[in-house]
Formats: sequence, C-alpha cells, structure tokens
Amino acid sequence: MRVFVTGASGWIGSATVDDMLAAGHQVIGLARADTSAATLTDKGATALRGDLDDLDSLRRGATDADAVVHLAAKHDWNNPAENARAERTAVQTLADTLVGTDKPFAVASGVALLADGRPALETDPSPAVGPDSFRGGSENLTLSYADRGVRGMAVRFAPTVHGISDHGFIAFIAAAARRHGVSAYVGDGSAAWSAVHVSDAARLIRLGIEKAPAGSILHAVAEEGVPTRAIAESIGAALDLPVTSIANEQAIDHFGFVGRFFGMDLRASSARTRELLDWTPFGPALLDDIKAGGYPGA
Repeated sequence: MRVFVTGASGWIGSATVDDMLAAGHQVIGLARADTSAATLTDKGATALRGDLDDLDSLRRGATDADAVVHLAAKHDWNNPAENARAERTAVQTLADTLVGTDKPFAVASGVALLADGRPALETDPSPAVGPDSFRGGSENLTLSYADRGVRGMAVRFAPTVHGISDHGFIAFIAAAARRHGVSAYVGDGSAAWSAVHVSDAARLIRLGIEKAPAGSILHAVAEEGVPTRAIAESIGAALDLPVTSIANEQAIDHFGFVGRFFGMDLRASSARTRELLDWTPFGPALLDDIKAGGYPGA
C-alpha cells in the first residue's frame, strides 16, 4: 500500500515510517521543514511538504494514498483551544477526502479519562465529543465515518510511548527530577501509567491499517499499569537522585504541565486489540528503558 502519514518525522511517526517501509509499504510523509523532508527521503519515503493547517496538502496526500495514518498534532499546552481546532479541521478534511473509498484511516487518540478505578478498555467510549473537547473530538469524529465508506479506526496510545531518545512525558518527568535535584511521585505513588515501546506502537499501527475493520478502537498498550512511584524510583536510580513524594497541589509547579497527569491513574488493557490483530508486544519495558539510560539528557 501507499500510506500517507502525518507527523511522519515525530517520535511515533518516525518509527511508523520505518516499520511501514520494512514491511514493503510505500510511505508519503507530511513534512513541515526541509530537514524533515530530507530525513524521509533518505529513508526511502516520499516527502509531501505541508502542515496541519495546509488543508490542500492533506487532501493531496489522502487522495494519492491507499491508507492514511494521522499522528500529527499541535502541542501548544498554553492554547488547547487552538490544538483542538487544528486537530478537528485536519481530521475532518482527511475523512471527507476518503469518503466512499473504503481506505483505512487511523487516527491517534489516548487512553486517559476513559475509566475510573479500573483499566480502560477498547469498549469504553471516548468522552471527547465536539470541536471544543480533547483533540477536537477527533476519535468520535473518525469513527462516525464508518458508514460513509471510510475504514476509520482510533489508535489510543498509552501515556508513555517510550524508547531510547524518547522526548515525551517521561522525559519531562526526568527533566523535572534533574532540575529540582529529586525524583518525585505524587501522593503515595500508587497511581499507575500504561506504557508501550515505540516499536510495538508502530507495528500496531501498521497491523491496524492492514487488518482492522471500520470502527475499530485499538489500544497501543504493552504494560497495563506501571506504578508512578516505581517510575520515579527508576528515574532516581538512573540519575543518582533521591526519591520523594509531593502533594497533588504541588505537581504542576514541580513537573510543569505534565504534573496535571502524573498523579492520575492511566491504566489500560489491550486484550481485545491483541486478539483482533494478533499483536504481541516484544519491546523493552518502561523501567528497563529508564534503567538503560533512555533519558540521559533530561
């Protein structure tokens, strides 16, 4: 297949492009900058210049491809309304372009706020409905195209998609530890985060566009829940720093924006996804990546 990937030069996107190419697919990657375009070209992919606000490029990429994987997002944590607007507009543009084609369309989402007191399941509906909600309600918007000839699917990622050189949430938590001279967790540290290695997440995305039926919800989750205290202790050991608890009201001051989430229980199951796609994660566990020095520059 020819697969159009937005966010193709990002953390998950780069791994996805590599996995797609290794499996024999052709890749068209959306690239905002010359450096990103050159990286894609060097890998053997085709670069399409544009960004989430360039709707003509999105339409062109979707039209020229046999499948679309939407991973790009704006990450202006001070302007969530703009993030949501851009996401919804991009997803609607891509989905409208695919109407009547039966092409697969995978859209990134998350496992947060789906369940209370238990791991989130693929059967749990997303509460994000409407253009002003999380990611512009793009998950529900995508799934609504299932009866319009679009093989849409939501790929819900664990809060940490980790690996060596990861610059996501765990990198921010490790950076806060180095900045404050102490590795912290919130409260008693019993809240747990689900996790997945970036290589496993990339393979799941590929299997999704190859196999998943319209309306599928896929959980990119390898570990159901890693206690946040264990995460803090591993970071402390890796950076040779003491470990301590902080109160919930101190979390944002200590961690920055990620403090909004580090005290939350974000466990999730992927049992249905594994069965549907015959997907078995085999990448390193989160604590192993931390121990191996995955966050040395934090």
